[in-house]
Amino acid sequence: MSTKIRLMRMGKIRTPYFRIVVTDSRKARNGLSIEEIGRYVPGQEPSIIEVNSERALYWLGVGAQASEAVEALLKVTGDWQKFKGLPGTEGTLRFAAPKPHKSVAYEAAVKAAAAEPAEGATTLKKKAQEKLAAKANPVVEVSEPAAVATESEVSEPTSDASVSEVPAQDVAAEISSVTEAVEAVAEATETPEAEAAAE
Repeated sequence: MSTKIRLMRMGKIRTPYFRIVVTDSRKARNGLSIEEIGRYVPGQEPSIIEVNSERALYWLGVGAQASEAVEALLKVTGDWQKFKGLPGTEGTLRFAAPKPHKSVAYEAAVKAAAAEPAEGATTLKKKAQEKLAAKANPVVEVSEPAAVATESEVSEPTSDASVSEVPAQDVAAEISSVTEAVEAVAEATETPEAEAAAE
């Protein structure tokens, strides 16, 4: 019986992986095997190649013939050089970098989210926007709309803390609106006799 070391195809149609098996050369590719000595996954970068070196050297030593594909894999792992007594027994096998644990990625995402500015990060509802605008621009309420401030009162500095906090533009706008209201009230209260006298 002639034994061969070859690949047994497994997996899905477009994502195969292979077992490295020792089998009778007369058996089918995926038929009964004597022993499984490794595996090969070509679909990743770098490819995964795992070989039980001790068993591979044993089977090569007792006369098993390696297929071309298995011979290429054994050269990458360095087992073929060990068997033939050639230099380069360390092989050229590359290993993938270990993936970080999911908890590490989660903690990094939480830190990144905490570092973002809190204001303006989300869209506020209409009422929340109005409240925020009201806090940013406080409105001064005048209790008596009929009272008009004279120029001397406006020009005099006041010691009231609440008035000093209001910007000067807001105060000027309030004064102009109050004077317009007083004029409108005066026009409405004029009697027909006064109108006749004015004519």
